[in-house]
Amino acid sequence: MDSSVAALLFSLVVLFSDSGSSQTYVLSDEGGLGRVLDGIGGLSGGGATSRLLVNYAEPFRSQILDYLFKPNFGASLHILKVEIGGDAQTTDGTEPSHMHYENDQNYFRGYEWWLMKEAKKRNPNITLIGLPWAFPGWVGHGKNWPYDFPDITATYVVNWILGAKQYHDLDIQYVGIWNERSYDVKYIKLLRYTLDKSGLEAVGIVASDNLWEPIALSVLLDAELGGAVDVIGAHYPGTTTVTDALKTHKKLWSSEDYSTFNDEVGGGCWARILNQNYVNGHMTATISWNLVASYYEDLPFSRDGLMTANEPWSGNYVVESPIWVTAHTSQFTQPGWTYLQTVGHLVQGGSYVALTDGKGNLTVVIETMTHDHSVCIRPPLPAFNVTSQNATFQLQGSFASIKELQVWRSQFNFKTNKPSFFEKLTPLKLLDGSFTLNLAADEVYTFTTVTSGRKGSFPDPPPSARFPKVYKDDFDVRNPEFSEAPDFADQTGVFEYYVNLTDAGPHVFTFRQVLTQRPVTWATDADQTVSVIGDYQWRNLTVTCDVFMEDVKTGGVFVAARVDKGGQSVRGAKGVFFWVFADGSYKVTSDLAGQTVLAEGKSGTRAYVWFTLSLSVTGQSAAGLLNGHPLWSTAVVLTPKSGWAAIGTRSFQLAQFDNFAVAAQ
Repeated sequence: MDSSVAALLFSLVVLFSDSGSSQTYVLSDEGGLGRVLDGIGGLSGGGATSRLLVNYAEPFRSQILDYLFKPNFGASLHILKVEIGGDAQTTDGTEPSHMHYENDQNYFRGYEWWLMKEAKKRNPNITLIGLPWAFPGWVGHGKNWPYDFPDITATYVVNWILGAKQYHDLDIQYVGIWNERSYDVKYIKLLRYTLDKSGLEAVGIVASDNLWEPIALSVLLDAELGGAVDVIGAHYPGTTTVTDALKTHKKLWSSEDYSTFNDEVGGGCWARILNQNYVNGHMTATISWNLVASYYEDLPFSRDGLMTANEPWSGNYVVESPIWVTAHTSQFTQPGWTYLQTVGHLVQGGSYVALTDGKGNLTVVIETMTHDHSVCIRPPLPAFNVTSQNATFQLQGSFASIKELQVWRSQFNFKTNKPSFFEKLTPLKLLDGSFTLNLAADEVYTFTTVTSGRKGSFPDPPPSARFPKVYKDDFDVRNPEFSEAPDFADQTGVFEYYVNLTDAGPHVFTFRQVLTQRPVTWATDADQTVSVIGDYQWRNLTVTCDVFMEDVKTGGVFVAARVDKGGQSVRGAKGVFFWVFADGSYKVTSDLAGQTVLAEGKSGTRAYVWFTLSLSVTGQSAAGLLNGHPLWSTAVVLTPKSGWAAIGTRSFQLAQFDNFAVAAQ
């Protein structure tokens, strides 16, 4: 059925739906308005979720960004929230800090600066938010807790906000506080003081950016704290809030939500919570973790983004259903619009919201997602029923004179497995401010006076392809766009381009692990640093790399194959790890922790000398070369059967890598 026929049938159904009774829902501003919309957003970070996006070639990288941020094109996001990199593993990788050390400041590391500028380029009005998930080790002064020295932590965060403006002309509107306990109140107040003292009075604080309580009660009991906190944010609130949070009269946000595999059920989850976060919980912003699934698919929480872009080597990306679900709201509202008080649940299941700009425009969003087709990853979803129904919407108050509404529809069609997303239908003519719909299960509708909506598109991207079997990188980049080398995904530690001014030979431009202290983190970083790359399905391969240790006493580096874990599970990574040490020894282990030894012996390696390591794994056997000569060849490898290639160090220590190469069969 073509779109014109579908639109005609829709008009007939809407105008003449008289089969069975119809429930009437009034949409009016006569009794006043509800809360002000702050927007719909996406979250880059927490951690390293946009890592592969930056490595896409043009025009594909810009196309992905357009689907996310360009107004009236795709998701048209109102909010971009980014991680303030803390050098630590924060779910799917590490993001570099602007201050690795107390006397170090660099506001060009990582890719979040670039991403914020690209978002701002497309939507100058986008709201920018920063949140630290972790901190460099020096902030904690040897403890895995960042708030024992709140003045240091506050200055660290404020420096990031100041750097965003000074070096990138980015105005950060909000900053979040992820860890919140009763004794963090001092930090929140001190952060507010430090922001104000630095001329950042306009920057709001989101606290606790985690849970409704105990922060809501603390705000009610402590006037100074209440003056410091602008937004109470919760993660994965299940569309509900708590009484104390409502009593504060603060903005309430679902400051991290979704986190669900982005198939059609994931799209259904997103549709349901975008409406019901306000209907049930009076939340005026909902932010998706994550923005775009641009990390290796076999890392934790695979494809939990609004769209998927995890193949920069092929150029392939997929515009998933959550993009178009977002568009149902984001293209027809803006931050500053106000919810009507007349929002709620449909009698036979589903929900509706209505918003106005106060200038005569009205947008109504209706969703009828069923339980099994809208389950989010968390929290557990109580049972409920949704059935087809007739619904009459009566416009009253200042909206009574509206004669026509634009109509956009998404049908998930789980039975036929032929979904239709964000389809523009024939405008709807209203009769005495009223219209009646026949609503089926698993649908999303937008009815709006806004006429600028558009379903943007580009020619199909290149087809999906596996990571190249032959890959080389000599890191010889004089002015890198980003601090990270393409496609390397740091899982513990931070690896950056480095200019080795002391080397007049072939190793001037290298790749360096730069951390010497374990970061302050909630996740389980490994005790070793490691950066993975390649195809998780690689079984038989050779990994070669030049290595340079910078610690005379405890120096140690490795190359690895078949690495099977990353992200939050990195401590348990298995594979084949070929280590050499500054004390002149080597070993081969089947784990990153270095506990299960397959072979060991003397290598003659030492610090401040370049060596070339080569690891070959074929079937159940492995062999290693040092400077082109066999060093060991008897290791038997039973598990794992496949995994990434990797490089790394034995601890948080300086080391350099050069001339990396992989040849897989």
